[in-house]
Amino acid sequence: MSRIGKQPIPVPTGVDVKIEGSAVTVKGPKGQLARAFDPDMAIARENGELRVTRPSDEQRHRALHGLTRALLSNMVTGVTDGFQRTLELVGTGYRAEEEGKALVLSLGFSHTIRKEVPPGIQCVVEDRGKRVIITGCDKEQVGQFAIDIKRLRPPEPYKGKGVRFAGEYVRLKQGKTGKGKGKK
Repeated sequence: MSRIGKQPIPVPTGVDVKIEGSAVTVKGPKGQLARAFDPDMAIARENGELRVTRPSDEQRHRALHGLTRALLSNMVTGVTDGFQRTLELVGTGYRAEEEGKALVLSLGFSHTIRKEVPPGIQCVVEDRGKRVIITGCDKEQVGQFAIDIKRLRPPEPYKGKGVRFAGEYVRLKQGKTGKGKGKK
């Protein structure tokens, strides 16, 4: 039996869940999310909780059971609390600026990079442009936008310059030792 899939998802007050076949719409104070799930998975609301059941113990159904429950849980959490990713820009002259609905990044290139912020996501630049906080109700969308920014300039292994997640450890290489200098 799936440990994740069989756990109920509590639905807080103020959250409206509509189940129409395999499509689920969740509406809350932070926004609205909709997703279509596999039609084999049965999603039911009872006693203020959502439950996911599977039709058989087939490998495909066992895999979808936990996945469906996790995605539903993320939808409920997203519309109540929201999700957040924090990026740090490490390097001399590396900074970010908000410009309308876009993020303008200076990442050591000869030009600035303009990244449009998708709808449903908010970006806040803090610490004089060295920290970018990305928030939204869709966990997948927030994470994808954060990764897209990080891919513009990932941390390099010698000095650690680049874009990284807050608290991420970047393992640095030693570099050259300088042997043989000064010999004649």
